[in-house]
Amino acid sequence: MATFYNQATLSYNGTVASSNITSGEILEVLSAEKSAVSDSYSQGSENVYMISIVNSGSVCYSGLTVTDDLGAYSFGETGTAVPLTYRDGSLAYYVNGVQQPEPAVTSVSPLTVTGINVPAGGNAMLVYAASANSFAPMGADADIENTAVISGAGFEPVTVSETISYSDGIDLAISKSLSPAAVEENGEVTYTFIIQNFGTAPAEAADNVIFSDTFTPALSGLTAEFNGTTWVSGTNYAYDPDTGVFTSLDGQVTVPAASFSQSDTTGEWAAQAGVSTLVIRGRLA
Repeated sequence: MATFYNQATLSYNGTVASSNITSGEILEVLSAEKSAVSDSYSQGSENVYMISIVNSGSVCYSGLTVTDDLGAYSFGETGTAVPLTYRDGSLAYYVNGVQQPEPAVTSVSPLTVTGINVPAGGNAMLVYAASANSFAPMGADADIENTAVISGAGFEPVTVSETISYSDGIDLAISKSLSPAAVEENGEVTYTFIIQNFGTAPAEAADNVIFSDTFTPALSGLTAEFNGTTWVSGTNYAYDPDTGVFTSLDGQVTVPAASFSQSDTTGEWAAQAGVSTLVIRGRLA
């Protein structure tokens, strides 16, 4: 709400007379909010945003422009990175809850939408999707602050923002390899399992990550080691040589958190997964 002041003067015969000062208030009738469907993101995830514009006044606002910076931020001394990529064709435009034809959209940063109308006593809403790209910050304290500005004739621009945070926690993946790939009957084989953690938090004993596999054919004389340390049957794992079922016991599988870095040259982010290795050897039964 803005206040304005006004004073009149009379000039005559070298004399100046001033009136009292009047004041008034300009009521801001256009307001807006911005929100995201999800409050977190990961690299490559799609995020849906909504911008709601409300007109509490008695006059329609037409031909408005909405610009969205797609989370643009500075890095290094002169660099600028844009962490969100608008998904072409995703924008839906509603007036008083009724979907309208898609307005003109320029999808490069900043995302620009023109021709928005907000009726008197009514509202307009924009809904659109944007994906977190390789410039999206990664790590435990990372976030994307996304700012939009609504502008047009007859009012001061309205600015709205929404912040989403990088997904916290563990994010595990596993791969399996066999050596040798061709083995004689009753020959010895080695299974190697690479467990990767792309998350911001380590997988610790309290997380009770359980590894299991059914070896077909079953293995005899089985041995196991985790990150170079020999595992003991009944303490670290359970194995049934009749069925070939191998299962780690609670709290035995741990994996360090990933590390994250941003290129000083390009501004792109990358994750270096935390890694643990489980090696199981045995003879084909």
